Amino acid sequence: MLRVLLDTNVLISALISKGKPRTLLRQAYKNKFMLILSIEILNEFINVASREYFQEYVDEREIAEFTRALASLAHFIIIKSNFEVIKEDPDNDIVLRTAYDGKAEYILTGDKHLLALKEFRELKIITIGEMLELLQNK
Repeated sequence: MLRVLLDTNVLISALISKGKPRTLLRQAYKNKFMLILSIEILNEFINVASREYFQEYVDEREIAEFTRALASLAHFIIIKSNFEVIKEDPDNDIVLRTAYDGKAEYILTGDKHLLALKEFRELKIITIGEMLELLQNK
C-alpha cells in the first residue's frame, strides 16, 4: 500500500472545503493509501485550524471531530531524523522528516517550497491533483 503524507495545508483544505483535498482523504478511508503523520504535524494542524481566520468555516467541535478522525486513520511516526533542507521556511523540514522517517513514498502539498524540491531522498513531492490522478490510474 502506498505510504502518503498530507501536509498541513492539505489537511486544512480537507477540513474546510469539499473539494479535492477531502476527496483525497476519503481515499485513505477506502484503504487506497496509508496516511503517514507525526504528532508535530497534527499539532500544527490543530494550531492552524484554531486560528481566528478559520472560525468562519469551522467551529471547535468540527475541528475536534476531524482531528479524532485523522488520529484514528493515520499511522503515526516518531521523528528521529534531524536534517535541515528548506532554508526559506524551516518549519517545512518537519514534513520532510516525518515523511522520510515514516518511509512515505509521497508528500502531498500546496506549499511552494516543498513543491520546488519535486523529490527528496526518493520521496516524491506532488499536488493533490497529481495524487488523485495516480490513484485513479491504479
